[in-house]
Amino acid sequence: MRETLADWRPAIDEEIATLIPRDIDADYLESFFGPPTYAYDPHGIQNALAVPLWDLLDRGGKRWRAVLFLVFVEGFGEDPAEYLPYACIPEILHNGTIIVDDVEDGATIRRGEPALHRVYGRDVALNAGNAMYFLPLKILTRDPANLPAEQRLAAYEMLMHELNRTHLGQGMDICWHNEREVRIGTEEYLEMCACKTGCLGRIVARLAAIITGQPPEVEQAVADYAELTAVAFQIGDDILDVEHSLGRAGEFGKEFGNDIREGKKTLLVIHALRESDPDGARRLQEILESDDNTDDEIRAALEILEDAGSIDYARERALELAAEARAAIDGLDFDDETTRKLEEFTEFVIERDE
Repeated sequence: MRETLADWRPAIDEEIATLIPRDIDADYLESFFGPPTYAYDPHGIQNALAVPLWDLLDRGGKRWRAVLFLVFVEGFGEDPAEYLPYACIPEILHNGTIIVDDVEDGATIRRGEPALHRVYGRDVALNAGNAMYFLPLKILTRDPANLPAEQRLAAYEMLMHELNRTHLGQGMDICWHNEREVRIGTEEYLEMCACKTGCLGRIVARLAAIITGQPPEVEQAVADYAELTAVAFQIGDDILDVEHSLGRAGEFGKEFGNDIREGKKTLLVIHALRESDPDGARRLQEILESDDNTDDEIRAALEILEDAGSIDYARERALELAAEARAAIDGLDFDDETTRKLEEFTEFVIERDE
């Protein structure tokens, strides 16, 4: 799967650049947004939109949502190159959510460098992040694949539904890490993941199915696969935050003990509070509740998670979800190569090391 990701990334970035060029000029603005009422300011738009966006994109990211979309399109018997503009929709949406999420969390690091709001200010970051929710819709209105009107409408309605559910998930996550007490359980956590992360995965799969004209049962099957895989990805991300902080603080692309420092109620935290002895659970709760922890306190919390077996527990749940994802597409008529890529992807999201 790593080879597939590497092969497609340059083409995806080139396509994103046709939607949001690195260098903004008046011709682009007029062709993309229509004639100005008075006069556009290309320089201002360049600095407030294009520069922060490409700063984030150039830092890395695997573009897996765009690539998974192309894998589905090819599996449905279509040439993925013809639908490349549509692959940019979930990728741009994802990066927009990252920018806004970092502002909401007060994050300091993103992909190994200062979070965008630390570089450009909260106002620029929020505007750029919000713009990235809407810019991809221009792909549907420009319709590079000459889709029938009913397919474009279905794609638009799907995007609105899934993006609304994405914000439900983000809302739950924000509420929980602002609360002192851990009052939620495994099911609520998984639902949050299914909304916050899973809905972007569902967009990938459903968009590929809609624009290639697949029947509803196929769209549902690939959506289930993508949601389950995305939830496994989120759990894998939570595991990485703990493992890298325990073993190699400073080498990971996030702040040391980032999730604990933010008081996030991850699957590992929920499990550790349930399985630890009373003193360990109380200590973990105190650290999560604190607004300002030392590195030693963060490491103590991480060790409580490790001692409770929470890392192994979370990994096992992620593996179960990955198996459910593979089962969701068992009955679909994909060729062997597509099936191999999709199976590899469910392993990649858990076993990745960054």
